[in-house]
Amino acid sequence: MPKSERKDKPGKPAAAPDVPVKRQALAGTQTLARGLEVIDAVAGGATSLAELATAIGLTRSTTHRLAALLVERRYLDFSRRDGYSLGPKLLELGYVTSQRMSLPRVARDHLEALSASSGDTVHLGILEGSRALYLDKLPGSRRVEISSRIGERQPLRSTGLGKALMLDADEKQWREYYDHEARLGNGYDVPLEVWLRRMREYAENGYAFDLEENEDRIRCVAAPIRGVDGGIVGAISVSSAAQYMDDLRMRGLTFDVKKTAAAISAALGYNPAAVPRAERRKA
Repeated sequence: MPKSERKDKPGKPAAAPDVPVKRQALAGTQTLARGLEVIDAVAGGATSLAELATAIGLTRSTTHRLAALLVERRYLDFSRRDGYSLGPKLLELGYVTSQRMSLPRVARDHLEALSASSGDTVHLGILEGSRALYLDKLPGSRRVEISSRIGERQPLRSTGLGKALMLDADEKQWREYYDHEARLGNGYDVPLEVWLRRMREYAENGYAFDLEENEDRIRCVAAPIRGVDGGIVGAISVSSAAQYMDDLRMRGLTFDVKKTAAAISAALGYNPAAVPRAERRKA
């Protein structure tokens, strides 16, 4: 009989299911998860083998094998004096990631969702010198014309987005921004002391308002976006006609705007647990 037509002899057991391969894959997944837990534990402050073993719930010998592999691959460092610390490979990956991330690209889906849920115009901007630079704008479903344009630079003290970009500044810097725009001759109806009182409240609560200060009959709610180090890297705002933005609705929108800003911040690598608020606002 030709080779190609041969069949197993009667009584020969059928091939066993590939159970060992599946078990191996599962074990590999568990090992990867444990390795990531080790990195998280070191990032959280664990430096000794005993602390790592306690943090991830494994024996010292198993924990040592995982940590040794991570040290070998440069995800962790180890010294006898200081114990374990995060390794240079993580810095390399962080740098590559940051170079490839674009704020408008990262934020776009979040902005679209916010515009759809609110029905209002949504802006994205960054601080450029002493002005707010608008990077994106999504018109809402309401028939409200907002004069802003992508690529336009707007004042800081009178726009909600501009105020949000300044929330981590100290009072001295706030005064400087205010005085700088006053020297430019831009008309503004809010006295300095009133403006400072509002800025203190905004900084405490993590949002900012534009109460028809920049454009007649236009109000907005804004919140800052934070980068991986906790610093403000941008801001978003929801803008609409004053008839759709009474005080009650603006207060309600602060939750949605802050939630969206937090989601964008998380996508950029910001972890509020790792960067306490007290460290973010240093005078």
